[in-house]
Amino acid sequence: MQILVNTDHNVKGGDLLVQYVKNLLNDSLNSFRDEITRIEVHISDENGLKGGDDDLRCTIEARLRGMQPIAVTHNDENIDLAIAGSADRIARSIRKTLEKRREIKLTQQGHKTEIIG
Repeated sequence: MQILVNTDHNVKGGDLLVQYVKNLLNDSLNSFRDEITRIEVHISDENGLKGGDDDLRCTIEARLRGMQPIAVTHNDENIDLAIAGSADRIARSIRKTLEKRREIKLTQQGHKTEIIG
């Protein structure tokens, strides 16, 4: 799973931020590792030096094998919260997408499935 991290000119990136994002995504997406080919992360500060509430944005796009990309965005008051919120959203979106794909495959094979939990 390849992870690419991009920041706009208003966000101080650097190796520490990139490593933080990679560690967080590797941990939260580990169970989907075989299904994901690439993750692209875009971190931006919408208001720049002006500041403001929830002006930090993290967009994560996940590319899954044989499927269209999935993208989520989360805005928050600081970079850590924006990244964590977006990571949580992408994990839920990937889980739901893969569950639907498995359900469709089983249905096509003539199996009935019941999702519990």
